[in-house]
Amino acid sequence: MQTAQVHIYTDGAARGNPGPGGYGIVMEWVGKSYRKEFAKGFKHTTNNRMELLAVIDALKKLKKPGITAIVFTDSKYVADAVNKNWVFGWEKKNFKDRKNADLWKELLKEIRKHTVSFKWIKGHNNHPQNERCDALAVAASKEKKLLIDEGFQQS
Repeated sequence: MQTAQVHIYTDGAARGNPGPGGYGIVMEWVGKSYRKEFAKGFKHTTNNRMELLAVIDALKKLKKPGITAIVFTDSKYVADAVNKNWVFGWEKKNFKDRKNADLWKELLKEIRKHTVSFKWIKGHNNHPQNERCDALAVAASKEKKLLIDEGFQQS
């Protein structure tokens, strides 16, 4: 039996960085006409936190363990950290002096439940799903009622 495969597109945005922020997610099941969109906005956060949180939230939406997922992100911060194995080195050092350690730990927890690979795509380059995620993220950052990014500390 073939494992389910899903394509996850994510984008994060912050106006001010730090400032109001949001993320957008588009999830598509391969071989099915299933497509879902999600977005959340936060009162005070950073672009990198939104990029990470988008991926974490998307992976949490996968109900069964062992799903094969490809995450398409325009964030080199996220894609390179995983693809170049930096995050695993940071983990060995318990994320000492690493920004966003709370989210990196959570990301690793979610990645390990599935077979996840990351593909970097150039942002603002007319990629339909990436453009949609960007629009969702920006719109979410402008909502009237924004969530609190509990893990964000001002430095």
